[in-house]
Amino acid sequence: MLSKVFWNSLLVTPAVLGAALVSAIAPASAQVQSEPSVATLDQVMQYSNEGRSSGSLAQVTSVTEFSDVSPGDWAYEALAYLANSEAQGGLDCLEGYPDGTYRGGRAMTRFEFAAGLASCLDAVVGRLESLDPEALARIEALQREFAAELAVLRGRVDALEAAVEELQANQFSTTTRLSGTAIFAFSDAFGDSVFEDANNTVFQSRVRLAFNTSFTGQDRLLTRLQGGNFRDFVNVPGIFITPATEASNTRFFDEYGDFSFDSGGDFAVAVDRLEYRFPIGIGQVYLGAQGQRISDIVPTISSLDSGEQGALSSFNRNPIYDLGKNEQRIGFGVTLDLSDDLQLGLGYLTGRGNDPAERAGLFDGGYTAFGQLTFTPGTLKLGLTYTNVYSSHQVASGIFSPSVYNSYGISFELGLTDAFFIGGWGMYTDTRTFAGPLAFRGDGEAWSYALTLGLRDLGARGSLLGVIAGVPPYQGSFGPGGGGSGLTNTGGSFHAEVFYRFSVSDNISFTPGVIFVTDVADTGDDLFIPVLRTSFRF
Repeated sequence: MLSKVFWNSLLVTPAVLGAALVSAIAPASAQVQSEPSVATLDQVMQYSNEGRSSGSLAQVTSVTEFSDVSPGDWAYEALAYLANSEAQGGLDCLEGYPDGTYRGGRAMTRFEFAAGLASCLDAVVGRLESLDPEALARIEALQREFAAELAVLRGRVDALEAAVEELQANQFSTTTRLSGTAIFAFSDAFGDSVFEDANNTVFQSRVRLAFNTSFTGQDRLLTRLQGGNFRDFVNVPGIFITPATEASNTRFFDEYGDFSFDSGGDFAVAVDRLEYRFPIGIGQVYLGAQGQRISDIVPTISSLDSGEQGALSSFNRNPIYDLGKNEQRIGFGVTLDLSDDLQLGLGYLTGRGNDPAERAGLFDGGYTAFGQLTFTPGTLKLGLTYTNVYSSHQVASGIFSPSVYNSYGISFELGLTDAFFIGGWGMYTDTRTFAGPLAFRGDGEAWSYALTLGLRDLGARGSLLGVIAGVPPYQGSFGPGGGGSGLTNTGGSFHAEVFYRFSVSDNISFTPGVIFVTDVADTGDDLFIPVLRTSFRF
């Protein structure tokens, strides 16, 4: 009889211990789910390695021996039962570290789990031999009562192990996570005849696949593929800040009708972004091999700056981040966290850093150098940005017109409540074109400013109502000595945009909205663009 009960008890003991572990883990899981998850791969590695230099585990005889366990801890009663001696009503099987700590906040290794389990099994088996027949009968009855549940649990564990083995055998990568976004957009251009007669309703789309790879848990290699079929609206002029024609390639800003989710191409899939970042001291280093922009290194201080979830137009952030867009693609940058509320970002980018030809390469062609101080005290975000751009654009065969642009910008956003925020920006640019045809030479200045507001969770959780009102980049002056000869785009344009994003699921959102621009590029014509964007995340 005793032998049979003994062996049956050994069979049921792991299940009983498993049930106890489940009951202990359940409140811990509830606690973790109620707080933001901050665990990363490097933390897990740290937890796994922690304690190896502190010696092996050591037996304790009372929970009070742990210096880092107090009666207020949620698992105190369970720890007391496992740690206290038999005289104190416990199992006397819990082990701690030689320095007198239990370290309940860290992950245990499989070796530590095995040691603890073996100790508690020994304690349980020792108790069985001293139990009276009535107690043994109750244990045997429990074993019979839960036999079916134990069999189901054993089957589920076996199935889970098989599924895990299948995933491990067929996983894509142990270091890479794949994510994707797709955008469908219906739009049209209305207004004066020059716009309305030249354009029709279109259905355009874009898809991106991002491979995020980490080798240490703190670094990141981003490889992003993109394909799309967006085309600009017909007869919508570009934004210039020096007298020029489209052929001179001096358009440094997006057109009035360009979308924040534009792609170009006819689904010619290509690598549009390739970047590697890694920590160093108090900062991060960025190496951009393809598609690198200022806004990929420093924050743009705009919650509306998102092609998938934010504003519809490219006027969704300070235009200073796009100044010199022809000279942004390849380069490097660094961000330094000077304090919890202050960050310094620096960078150098070039448009032809991969080209060894004359007037190209990393340091012999056009470039964009920039710096930004970002302040984030409380609910205020403030960015002070400086960019220095050199561009040697070609205005005719063999004729170049080199220019220098020094731009100063301020961007802010203030959260008035958890749901409501206001923001805005201002930009001043000093220009000098010092060679090339006389019509292109001279000094000048350019300006841009806007105000924004946003309201989250209006009508539905996860929604966003956004409004933008401001003046796109325009020329304040240009010409010899800063005069006004040959001015175009003198600041008569006004940009207004309203959109409302709402989610139908965690992965799909709709964003209807309208973009309205007056006096486009000093033409006297107004432009009205209705848009319906659908964003998919997977």
